[in-house]
Amino acid sequence: MTDVNIFNDTPEMVFTKEHENLVKEGEKWIRTIAESCSITAALITTIVFAAAITVPGGSIQDKGIPVFKKQIAFTIFVASDAISLFSSVTALLVFLSIVSARFAEEDFLFHLPRQLILGLCTLFLSTTTMIVAFGATFFLVFTDHQLWMLAPICVLCFLPIAIYYYLQVPLILDLVRSTYTSRFGSSNLDSNEFDPNSIQFLVFGK
Repeated sequence: MTDVNIFNDTPEMVFTKEHENLVKEGEKWIRTIAESCSITAALITTIVFAAAITVPGGSIQDKGIPVFKKQIAFTIFVASDAISLFSSVTALLVFLSIVSARFAEEDFLFHLPRQLILGLCTLFLSTTTMIVAFGATFFLVFTDHQLWMLAPICVLCFLPIAIYYYLQVPLILDLVRSTYTSRFGSSNLDSNEFDPNSIQFLVFGK
């Protein structure tokens, strides 16, 4: 039998009333991230889709075969562009599902953090592979296949990836720790029961 207070409120009902603003702040925070990242994912999808249609160097008109088909850099471009396209579409769909979520209290325990982790990881993958595809295109079109140009291209490609990693990975790690680490006991991870304290830890941390 569930314990109730003098007002016939259960502990979960009391938490809901006392921390209503906390849930709203958590919803606002997650929704803002999802909306911003969905715009980024949509832009990446548009860019890499256009790059896939207009291959670097063009194609042989009578055959439709890409000019740089036999080049290793072209293979890197094709693989990176494909991965970037599929991962950015995945990220876009994940973030759109977050925006349209119901944001119930129990969703903050596992459902929303898992979606956010998946969206951020796929967005990072799409961004990284998009930059790699651009580097391969730059090498094919503008360097006349001079191998010494690989060094500055790699450095320039690594810079935005490192910045994104430095800014976003700590957030992803915090989400992973708060979602999968036994913060409130192993029984909470093995069951789907709602723990009110989990919302507070997800929004404000330790």
